[in-house]
Amino acid sequence: MFTVTKGDISLILNDFGIFSNVITFSELQRYHYEKNKPASKEVRLIIKANLNNGQSVVVRFKNESDVTLELINAQSRFAKFLADNGIKTPALFMVNHEYARWYTINGYDVIVTVEEFVTEEIHEVSEKIAQKTGRLLAQMHNIAEAGAFHVQNGVLFDPLSENELFSFQAFQKQKNFMLSVDETLYKDIVKEYHSLFQKICIFENEPRYAVQGDISNCNLYQTVDGEVGVFDFNRCGDNVLYYDAVMQAIFEARLMDYPREIDGKQECMILSAFLQGYHRERPFTDVQKETFPYLYAMISAFWLGSIHSLCHAVEAEDTESVHQWMKEIHRHIMFRPEIAL
Repeated sequence: MFTVTKGDISLILNDFGIFSNVITFSELQRYHYEKNKPASKEVRLIIKANLNNGQSVVVRFKNESDVTLELINAQSRFAKFLADNGIKTPALFMVNHEYARWYTINGYDVIVTVEEFVTEEIHEVSEKIAQKTGRLLAQMHNIAEAGAFHVQNGVLFDPLSENELFSFQAFQKQKNFMLSVDETLYKDIVKEYHSLFQKICIFENEPRYAVQGDISNCNLYQTVDGEVGVFDFNRCGDNVLYYDAVMQAIFEARLMDYPREIDGKQECMILSAFLQGYHRERPFTDVQKETFPYLYAMISAFWLGSIHSLCHAVEAEDTESVHQWMKEIHRHIMFRPEIAL
């Protein structure tokens, strides 16, 4: 398992121009790649180092198959570009005019970056936070578009390909079993999917610009003046800005933690607040508004949580449960909510 010492961290910080002594350090996040592959040399470790001058920094160690030094530097340059244009994001430290550098530590080759540690991380999304987050995302989109900024990397939330919110492909893999359960219903779902896809793909040839790629409560913080800032550009890449806006909005409305007082109605309230905040900063066009119900229906129908439950029911050959999930998917795919602005 990849480990670091106080001495390793001190040497790294010195390279990045930080000469204060490291008093203590702690892990903020670790991916345990070795659990499935004991000999794995893949690493993703994030630590917080506390310095004797009262400040703290975040040191990120990474070695993953789809990550290069060039990519991390490009993602960091985008974060700096946003900060230079008014977006609240942690300050980044540099070594030899770059934001990232290779190190060999305890037999592991890792790419390392260093950034300011920010406090007041947001752990719960209220309507107010959702509206501010929507506004923040719109500002980021405006800056990326105006600067024609690009980061050549795949993103989590592209609805035209495999993504982290929904999957028609995973649904279709269960085709044979579903045909045996209710052929008419299965074919109707597939027909509706293709109809929806044609409606949402009208933006597929739109210019793609750099996006942070993972707006969520664990990547947001509140500044002393009450604004919302963003960190962690690990999923930064190019996307159609409209797709990013809608997918991020639904992600925040479904997969975060919310105040108890909005329990049971959080999706409608958070989604509406997020989109309103976005629209005030970067107004949706009429075509984008008209497309929203179809994109929402597609995401809801093939939501990964539901599809995973369907797959488990298929594996168990639970015909009744499979039929119920098919009905639920059909209900969602036919639902067309208007964008609430």
